Amino acid sequence: MTWQPYYFGDGVPRDVDLGDPPPWRSFPRQDLHRKFQPPPGLITAVNAALALRRPLLVTGPAGSGKSTVIEQVAAELKLGDPLRWHITSRSTLTDALYRYDALGRIHAQRLGPDDADDIAPFLQLGPLGTALLASARPRALLIDEIDKSDLDLPSDLLDVLERGTYDIPELGRYREDVVRVREWGSDTRAAIERGQVQCDQFPFIVMTSNGERDFPAAFLRRCIRFTMPRPTTEDLRAVVEAHLGAVSDPGLAPVVDQLVQNFVNRVAEGGSLAVDQLLNAVHLLTGDSTLSEADRREVAALVMRELSRA
Repeated sequence: MTWQPYYFGDGVPRDVDLGDPPPWRSFPRQDLHRKFQPPPGLITAVNAALALRRPLLVTGPAGSGKSTVIEQVAAELKLGDPLRWHITSRSTLTDALYRYDALGRIHAQRLGPDDADDIAPFLQLGPLGTALLASARPRALLIDEIDKSDLDLPSDLLDVLERGTYDIPELGRYREDVVRVREWGSDTRAAIERGQVQCDQFPFIVMTSNGERDFPAAFLRRCIRFTMPRPTTEDLRAVVEAHLGAVSDPGLAPVVDQLVQNFVNRVAEGGSLAVDQLLNAVHLLTGDSTLSEADRREVAALVMRELSRA
């Protein structure tokens, strides 16, 4: 990219060409699985989780590539697009399994004919509930930032992850034996019989954690655990080249080396930085050698700010 000002703060309207965005900010989103560089040990952990049909718990700082793991595995093993469950402090197991709009159904019953009582439009399977459907191939499911959950959620997951089954009580009481319910993230409808779902191919599950809390031993023993290592200079150069290509201008190679080394040094000293911040800096600072040294320092400081600070 060639760094240039777009906004001058003078209030004067002007036609501006913003150029092409960086590859990781292009929409619709590009698949990044081909560019992901697994750190040492991660491939072994993934294969162990696949062989044992156990969830993979990946711990590491923000921006270390934890959530990209599942995209690469799903693409290589042809497991389809990964389902995603983004955890917050309000996330519950029931919402991850299915959603039931009881008020919407009551409203429809009041407004509709007397014999109108179709429950299907008011039910939707959640990401975990969809992943546990019977299928010829396992589904891939990302449970992102599980350490942000309510304290009880990891324990609530144990039975479902152990037995691979769950019930939808509203369907168990329904007059029809089989109801077709919409799956998560699609218009596909799954036939649910008597409100019970039982997987026959346990999904490949990746759970990510920023290491902000401890988990119960009963939960941990049901997982394959992997901690993302600190990236080395060689790792980061490979990541930069995978996303942005090799730097063709020999005069700019020292700029990349300096940014990479500075990143490694700050992380080693306890700094909180993400790899995509390094990519942002390289993207902005290797396209135009006419920037003054002061401007380079200002841009680098802006995009490489500590994540632990506002």
